[in-house]
Amino acid sequence: MSDTPQILSVDDSAIIRRIVKNTADLLGFGLLEAGNGQEALDVLKANTGNVNLILLDWNMPVMDGPTTLKNLKESADTANIPVMMLTTEGAKSNIIEAIRGGAKQYLTKPFTPEDLSTRILQCVEMDDF
Repeated sequence: MSDTPQILSVDDSAIIRRIVKNTADLLGFGLLEAGNGQEALDVLKANTGNVNLILLDWNMPVMDGPTTLKNLKESADTANIPVMMLTTEGAKSNIIEAIRGGAKQYLTKPFTPEDLSTRILQCVEMDDF
């Protein structure tokens, strides 16, 4: 297992993943990337035990965020990894669905790097790694 905490950024937008990477670098985190939920599950399988936080978009091709979150929380290998939704979907019903589904945080786009940093730190402080 890597000594550097790892974040998995799951978003179909390369621009968002780059913003997350810049923030992760500033905070001293490594970054893994996936363009959709299915890729995320594959990355997690290849990095079992090495991911400390998942940042998850809502709207993606192949497998969307809510379906990915459900899969993550149903698997013993990934159920305890904190998940933060990072999405343009700001409807209260979506936020409630995500939190009930197991997400620890919910941050809507657009966001500032400061907001993202704060939420990342809040998520990882909830988890002992």
